[in-house]
Amino acid sequence: MTRSLGTEVLLFGIVAVLLGTSSVPAADDLDLDLGDITETHVMVPMRDGKRLSGYLYLPTGKGPWPGVFEQRYASLKGRGTRQMAARLAAEGFGVLHVNFRGAQESEGTWVGYRALAWGKLQDGYDTCEWLAGRDWCTGKIGTFGSSQGGYAQNFLAVTRPPHLVCQYMVDTGLSLYQEGYRIGGTTRPDRFKGMDANCRVPAHNRALLAEWFAHPEYDSFWEAVDCSRHFDRMNVPCFTIGSWYDFMNQGSIASFQGRQHRGGPRSVRQQKLLIGPWLHGRRNKGNRVGELVYPENAAVDVHASMVGWFDHHLKGKPLARESRAPVRYYVMGAVGEADAPGNTWREADDFPPPARTTSYFLQHNARLSLAESDMIDLTGGTGAATSYNSDPRQPRSIPGRGFPGARDASSFEKQDDVLTFTSETLKRPVEWTGSVKVQLYLSSSAPDTDVIVRISDVYPDGRSILLVDYPWRLRYREGFRKQVLMKPGKVNPVRFRIGWMSQIFNAGHRIRVTIASSGAPLYEPNPQTGKPSTIEFPSDARKAINTIHHSARYASRILAPVRVIRSP
Repeated sequence: MTRSLGTEVLLFGIVAVLLGTSSVPAADDLDLDLGDITETHVMVPMRDGKRLSGYLYLPTGKGPWPGVFEQRYASLKGRGTRQMAARLAAEGFGVLHVNFRGAQESEGTWVGYRALAWGKLQDGYDTCEWLAGRDWCTGKIGTFGSSQGGYAQNFLAVTRPPHLVCQYMVDTGLSLYQEGYRIGGTTRPDRFKGMDANCRVPAHNRALLAEWFAHPEYDSFWEAVDCSRHFDRMNVPCFTIGSWYDFMNQGSIASFQGRQHRGGPRSVRQQKLLIGPWLHGRRNKGNRVGELVYPENAAVDVHASMVGWFDHHLKGKPLARESRAPVRYYVMGAVGEADAPGNTWREADDFPPPARTTSYFLQHNARLSLAESDMIDLTGGTGAATSYNSDPRQPRSIPGRGFPGARDASSFEKQDDVLTFTSETLKRPVEWTGSVKVQLYLSSSAPDTDVIVRISDVYPDGRSILLVDYPWRLRYREGFRKQVLMKPGKVNPVRFRIGWMSQIFNAGHRIRVTIASSGAPLYEPNPQTGKPSTIEFPSDARKAINTIHHSARYASRILAPVRVIRSP
């Protein structure tokens, strides 16, 4: 590795000081071999005088090169992060990794993504323009990143820095109320207490948590960090990757749709969307997912794809053939079964493709059926509903903090107070491609509760492979702008999206819907008191008896996007 040492460091440091930054070599893993790439720690100045901590990676020579950068709150010092940056720099780019304000070694107060938005502070804009002004830079800037680094790019696009040319997002989001700090209205205080570790001053994170909880409804506070309200301001081509086994796939798809159809003139019809059978993350887009092994065609080389995108937009090179279709998505099928339909890529001009919304009704005896005529024609009585207990002090268990997709969910389904509704064995394959929704009719003895709905592919050997799930807090059943508590025993309709998928359920398989009201620690329990949500779990949490109604009058159902399977 070529490092900025001796006279070279001194000269670089003097120039950096004159430019308003400090510059020292990265401190960790001094012996890490990055080839001929120069790695330098920089402090990037913002408009209010604060400086963000970053690491700059430059190829050998004087350039000029285009610049690309990623913004994140997580540490930039990991070996994998540095090696990835050096590998990208070796393709002929100046690469900057930079931390959010108040995160790691960055100055200022930690406010999450708010300093990246379109208000008084615009840290993404300032970083972009600083990078474009380096003497080695062509003035053309691209951005990349996944998850936190995807969110950051949507914020940046709204601010429209003049030197931003293109973006590359993986597993991204738009609205922090719907897709980040909350999910379906459920709160996640324990999850975000852990953000203390990323903050230069941990107390800043606790202050931010308090501010979130002071705004339980979607109001102007949350509108100020909702990028989906500003697609018309987004005006650059973006390559977006989504993952079927990721709840944030909703953000990836919505980002593509909004930019492609409602963006500025350099955005509309200039977007690309790629969705594959993967979990959340950037370095995991292979064919081994959870407990499943897909055919090798499921793997995507994200580095090569990203370099091709940047080469085209920042260097004027032709775009690879596989990147020319607006949409490519992987249709998942059964794995380990010869001649199973699916497990192939499709190309499309838009997403989602046309599909027929089809109702799968929840019925007595734990059945899932297409036939509404099978519903018991009762408004009450035996068979018209299924009840279960919900105790937030003894929640059902879903281990971990990440969605456990592509794994057997049987262990959760066998727990007490978890309901399952399963179809008959399929006589022929069935394809669902698009948005899967649920229409439930629920009553409770408590004024508030949560409901978690899951969809699984049940293999002939009994494995229940989890495809999607989503929680919903019942106080938000009429929307996120107001809270409406339940009255004991009253039947309440609630409808929401469970997730996106493209799945062919093979003949011999079954389709399963699972319903519960807790699944900790993945979903933090609802105290069920109806009182305002708190950061610390309250001492007066209460039990509830929740009831899913499935009569002819209250026909709870799954709304699935069914497509006709044509023989090859």
